[in-house]
Amino acid sequence: MSEKRNPFDKVVTIEEALAHFHDGMTLMTGGFGGVGNPPTLIQGILDKGVKDITLISNDTAFPHIGVGQLVTQKRVKKVIASHIGSNPNAGAQMTAGELEVEFCPQGILAERVRAGGVGLGGILSDIGIGTIAEKGKQIVQVGDKQFLLETPLTAEVAIVHAKKADRYGNLVFDTSARNFNPLVAMAGEFTIVEADEIVETGDINPEEIVTPGVFVNMIVQSKGVNWTWAWEK
Repeated sequence: MSEKRNPFDKVVTIEEALAHFHDGMTLMTGGFGGVGNPPTLIQGILDKGVKDITLISNDTAFPHIGVGQLVTQKRVKKVIASHIGSNPNAGAQMTAGELEVEFCPQGILAERVRAGGVGLGGILSDIGIGTIAEKGKQIVQVGDKQFLLETPLTAEVAIVHAKKADRYGNLVFDTSARNFNPLVAMAGEFTIVEADEIVETGDINPEEIVTPGVFVNMIVQSKGVNWTWAWEK
């Protein structure tokens, strides 16, 4: 008789994690210019051949770095991001009508993800009032001031890169690689974490924990970054 898995142990194989990725999915990922993107999960998505992805990410990284690889290989049909300028492939696909792009100011993007993660109906912002950014958005009057209603963002699957995770899913991040990852972890209907180091539950000082395990569904062991950073060339 096989041993029953501890239900509080969220560590799985990469194959088990990849079962949750499919064509046409909405995918949200932490990261900024590729820093904080989970490399092993992204490679798994590429290897599985998943396509027609709606990607929610701060940016589209660089052509051969992080989520930029998904764009370069034309696996993404729509991206919601604050900018795509560091990835010429994203710009070329947008211009050719092959990639739908929804731009969102970085701070507003972060707040929309946070709103999705905590269950808010949206946020109010005066950024874009009186500009083309108003198009398609509800205007809300509060006192004598107008605001745009920015809707929350969630995804079928959120992928996160952590420096350290315990087996329950409590997470610690690596300095600036923290960026969007804690917000993304909250906003996924199903959140998969790639961790550089996996330790036993209780081995992380509670004061160090940034994201509690309640937001995490699965954890996989990272195989490390498999691309060359721009500053390494």
